[in-house]
Formats: sequence, C-alpha cells, structure tokens
Amino acid sequence: MGGTVSCCMSPRETPRVPRREVELEECPITTTTTEEVDVSEDTGTYLQHISDRELPDELAQEANPSDHPRASTLFLNKSQTDVREKRKSHILNHTSPRLLTKKSSSCSTIFIDDSTVSQPNLKSTVKCVTLAIYYHIKNRDSSRTLDIFDEKKHPLTREKVPEDYATADPEHKLIYRFVRTLFSSAQLTAECAIVTLVYLERLLTYAEMDICPGNWKRIVLGAILLASKVWDDQAVWNVDYCQILKDITVEDMNEMERHFLELLQFNINVPASVYAKYYFDLRSLAEDNNLSFPLEPLSNKRAQKLEAISRLCEDKYKDLSRSNMRRSLSADNLLGVRHSHAVLS
Repeated sequence: MGGTVSCCMSPRETPRVPRREVELEECPITTTTTEEVDVSEDTGTYLQHISDRELPDELAQEANPSDHPRASTLFLNKSQTDVREKRKSHILNHTSPRLLTKKSSSCSTIFIDDSTVSQPNLKSTVKCVTLAIYYHIKNRDSSRTLDIFDEKKHPLTREKVPEDYATADPEHKLIYRFVRTLFSSAQLTAECAIVTLVYLERLLTYAEMDICPGNWKRIVLGAILLASKVWDDQAVWNVDYCQILKDITVEDMNEMERHFLELLQFNINVPASVYAKYYFDLRSLAEDNNLSFPLEPLSNKRAQKLEAISRLCEDKYKDLSRSNMRRSLSADNLLGVRHSHAVLS
C-alpha cells in the first residue's frame, strides 16, 4: 500500500514529546515510497497531548502552591510584611514578648505540645487558619470577586449589610469566632481546617480572585463545606449548615458548592506532602505571631506512647524497604545488589 506506515506507529498518532525520539530510534519507519515521512510536520488532524497543555514545573509550582509541595504557601508570603515590622519594633524597643511566657525544657523536664501532623490540636489549628485568612484579607493585592460570593447579593443573615461591608477589614477575632462556631457546631476536626485553607488558596489561584471584606464569609463557608465532605467519613449535610446559619437556604448552599467545585475545576485532591507543608507553615505562622501551641511536661505515659508510635513507623518503613528490595531483585537481577561469595585460602 503506497505511502502507508508499515510499523506500529502512525503519523496521525498523538505526539508524545518525551518518548517520541526513543520510539523512532527503536522502531524505524519504512515506507513503499522514496519520500521520507515526517511525523512532526503532518498536516492532518493534530490532537494535542496532555503534556503539551501542562505548565512547566517551575511555572506550575509558582502558580499553584496548593498543588505542589515545594511551592511556598500564599498565606505565609502575605504575613511576612507584618512579621518583619513586628520584629523591627521589638528590636527598636528592646522587647521580647515571648521571653516570659515561653516554657523551656531542662534536664529534668521536657515540654512538648500535643499537636502532630497526623493529629493537630483543634483550637490552635483553627486559630492559625483564621490568622492566615486574616492576612489574606489585610494584605490583598486587589478586590477581585465573584457575585456568588458577594455577601450583599447573597447575605448569610437577614440583618442589613453595613454600607462599608466591602471596605472595612475584619479583625482576626471576628474571623476566628465565625470559623469556631461552624467547627464546634458541626463537630469538625483540625485536619478539616487545614484542608479548608488548601481549598481556599486553590480557589484564589484558579479563579484569579481575592478574598476581601465583602466575600470572606461565603468563601470560608464554601471551603469548610467542601473540606468536611472530602475529609470526614460522616460529612455534614448542607441542610445542617442551614440550622447553624439560620437565615441561609439549602438552595443557596447547593449553588455555592456547585460554583466552588467548578472554580476548582473539580480538583479536590490534597496530597499528603501538600497537607504536611500547610501544617508546618501554619506552625511557622504561629511562631511568628506569638500563637504558642499548648505545652505540657512529657510524662512517662506520653513518652511510652510516642516510643510505641515511633517503633510502629520504623517497622512499617522496614517492611516497605524489604518489599521494594524484593521487587528490584525480581527484575531479572538488573536492579538488585549482587553479593559475591568470599573465597578463603
């Protein structure tokens, strides 16, 4: 058949840039005509490969910190201006606010907090998350918003919205009180608060909008609603939030949830590395703003519990390394380590 490719590749196949050169070398193209077939200059229907639509790693990490573990979180960058000013003020005034309140370990007593990456302290985590939201609002670049999150167009209460609702920045206490009410009433966990912050920053990045005084309540509510359904096994229904916020309707909650998911492009995945990054960045934020996690002396019972958890993790990783070694040794002994027998003379 004239002008047709006689191997497994087709000139109309979707081009895969990273693998195409290797495939062309290992599987040469032969044709019945003397003209050379150029796959890259085919004028037929071109289906773009998914790798061509993706951003480079550097740009993707900079644009979507909620998706990549190495990208810096938005809230930590937003807080640096205030943190530098506080440090400068302390230096000029020769003061250290944590000097008298911080507990230090000694030879006889070790102080540790009860917050870990797998089991964060609920109260401290909610305080840190709301502080991150506060810095987002205070140090926003602009006031880009969407109608679905506008509190004046979609009020959460029947009370009249103040005239300066879109310009007056809320205090940290007000944000904390709003989030704490939702978490205590719905009995949500501290892990849900961290996932809420991940979804919030992902929304701001994907939708190219800002969280500002006129929309922060509805954005936070939508993030909590989504995080509770994704994280908790027994999720809180939308109608339950209507019992917490008496004046909001189920239809409004459903519409807001649908818009939130569409703006996230239905990307609700939170990798463990991203979750851990947000947890430790929240701890850094707490350290910079004198929000200390509750410290308690290390007791014998707590020490034995930590030792048991550590031993369990060590055994788990040993089993994982053994399974990986067996898998590599079974691959025709190409990747395994060969041990030669010693000959004694």
